[in-house]
Amino acid sequence: MTNDEKTKCHTIIHTASVAAAAIGGGLAQLPGSDTVPITAIQVGMIISLGAVFGQTITKTTAASILAGLASSVGGRTISQFLIGWIPGFGNVINATTAASITEAVGWLAANQFAESGSENNEGGNDDEAQKLD
Repeated sequence: MTNDEKTKCHTIIHTASVAAAAIGGGLAQLPGSDTVPITAIQVGMIISLGAVFGQTITKTTAASILAGLASSVGGRTISQFLIGWIPGFGNVINATTAASITEAVGWLAANQFAESGSENNEGGNDDEAQKLD
């Protein structure tokens, strides 16, 4: 992963994590209500990360990648049902859980995209080749 790619990934992942935290914290007292919007944020994040590495990712493919990382849904759900209903404390815990899981999913996806790109590169730096494509 080049420095430019890492910077772009950093921006995409942290923006998605902050959005997920806002939703997770804001909807903490309604168990399960944050699943759809946070999943949509994570799918958009994966599509954007793919674009950083020149890969076109559809919503269906991104959802499949996310489904493969089932802990993203499981972790949020467990957090919400155990402590999410407690005003204040539950909001903080759910926000932190949503942000942490989104961050982890983002970096896992980014590293996977970077590795798959380097495998296609045959060991060389293809920054110039990508600019020509």
